[in-house]
Amino acid sequence: MTKNYRFQNIVRSRIATIDTFDVGLRKHHINAMLGFDVTESRKKLRDLRKKGITVSFNAWLIKIIGSVLQKHPEASAYLYNKKRLIIFDDINVSMIVEKKTGDSKVPIPLVIEKVNEKTALEITREIENAKGQNLSPEDIVLKEESSAYQRLYYYLPGFLRRLFWRLLLHNPRTAYKMMGNVAVTSIGMIGKINGWFIHRSVHPISFGVGSILKKPVVTGDEIHIREILNMTILVDHDVIDGAPMVRFLDDLTSYIETGKEINNTNA
Repeated sequence: MTKNYRFQNIVRSRIATIDTFDVGLRKHHINAMLGFDVTESRKKLRDLRKKGITVSFNAWLIKIIGSVLQKHPEASAYLYNKKRLIIFDDINVSMIVEKKTGDSKVPIPLVIEKVNEKTALEITREIENAKGQNLSPEDIVLKEESSAYQRLYYYLPGFLRRLFWRLLLHNPRTAYKMMGNVAVTSIGMIGKINGWFIHRSVHPISFGVGSILKKPVVTGDEIHIREILNMTILVDHDVIDGAPMVRFLDDLTSYIETGKEINNTNA
């Protein structure tokens, strides 16, 4: 009989992704599917590049998220118990950096700490430095060598790995230390997708950054072609209600569409 199939090993970091997706399904997230007009913001980034200062779009977006969440800290709070939230002073963002290990590209988590205090240029450099970091197949996190406990995680049976995540989320201080209080997943820079993707997360708030597409937009009584960023935002309804969530989204829209923080580079 002719063999018409082959096996492919799952990279270790994908196992954690599967586990967090499973645990994330239990979170009471509200899904917001939004479109942001980033025409002016992208123009400002291009103008900055002409001056010799390169700020990546994703890094700038992370800076914007940190700035707006500092105004609305309850949106990134953890549920401490049934009566209290725990709100951290700083915004630590967890993101995925694709790294090559051996012959494969694998997604590796990176936590950018205190994005509320950093400029978009500093965040750009931190991401680029992480991408250039040497990585062995045994490492599962960036910026620090993986511990024996972290590597042991991948040898545990599935129910114990998922129990680990549930216990972690019941200890917000430890969860914040390990993975921050915000998650950003960006697939829009890989290809043009005319739509939104609904991701899953164990964070209090997370952002699924999609593609930037040219679309007709009505401005006044005229139609203009604008650059629109598709984004999905998951907000934990256990820590924030509808009205404050709308105020957060309103400020986020204003910051993104006017290009806030772009010229604050301290280069």
